Amino acid sequence: MKKLLVLIQVLLSCNIMAEELVHIPTTLPLLPEDYESQPNLLPAIPLIPALPGEESTNDNSGEEVKWKLEDSYTINLDTKVQVVVPLEILTDVDIKALIIDDEQVTIPFELEMNKEPDKQNFYVLNYSETEIDIDGDGILDTFIYSPRYINKKLVTDNYLFIDGKNISREGVHKKKVYITVELNERR
Repeated sequence: MKKLLVLIQVLLSCNIMAEELVHIPTTLPLLPEDYESQPNLLPAIPLIPALPGEESTNDNSGEEVKWKLEDSYTINLDTKVQVVVPLEILTDVDIKALIIDDEQVTIPFELEMNKEPDKQNFYVLNYSETEIDIDGDGILDTFIYSPRYINKKLVTDNYLFIDGKNISREGVHKKKVYITVELNERR
């Protein structure tokens, strides 16, 4: 009995040493004739492949350099990203007005932002022009008034004031004014 146990131990140890020297597949695929003879036969569960014990590379002189793997680790990284969307104007304003003689007209308009400002008294509306000579005669006749800061998503206190007595040329006059959102930089 002892001889039988020793023989089994020797065979097992030889099998383990042989696996280190020669790669032996852990599972073999089943052939169709295996299923025909034994229909209830289930395929074996494959084992997780082992990491290589050493790796070899060639250095600059062409000699083979062997690297032994000392340890392997699994690293889990957690990444958090904060996306900041800038405050932008969503609406286009198109104002048409009919001015007769020396009439003075005040036209209110609204500007809608893409979101509520995250800070109060921080964002400023910047117009390319606030005092405009619409007819090109050298006398200012159109003025844009807006609140200093953007504190709401919908800015409603904007006015376009047209002074008809300063308009000397008749006709249709067009002007584009660009509006941007800037930061109030306090120094």
